[in-house]
Amino acid sequence: MMTALAAAKAYATAQKAIAAPPPGAEAAAGGGFGDILKSAMSDVMKSSKNAEVQMTNQAQGKAQLIDVVTAVSSAEQSLETVMAIRDQVISAYQEIMRMPI
Repeated sequence: MMTALAAAKAYATAQKAIAAPPPGAEAAAGGGFGDILKSAMSDVMKSSKNAEVQMTNQAQGKAQLIDVVTAVSSAEQSLETVMAIRDQVISAYQEIMRMPI
């Protein structure tokens, strides 16, 4: 289920990914939909790895439980965002396929 926090995070990530290039930069070097997806996937991987590191550190007594909970929560929100994007892409594809020719 998409929460307001996950929606806000997805919006912020998308805004960062499609921000206007600095003056003088070529538009062709800018990001497209594929770059947004790559960015979202890299964010998910980073947050998942961070959560794993925090769990390992807590098991070794090097991290606080609140750090682990925060990292796992962030990873969960990132994963939910990617799943919501996937669902929307599938829905859009199915809608296109239902269009009459």
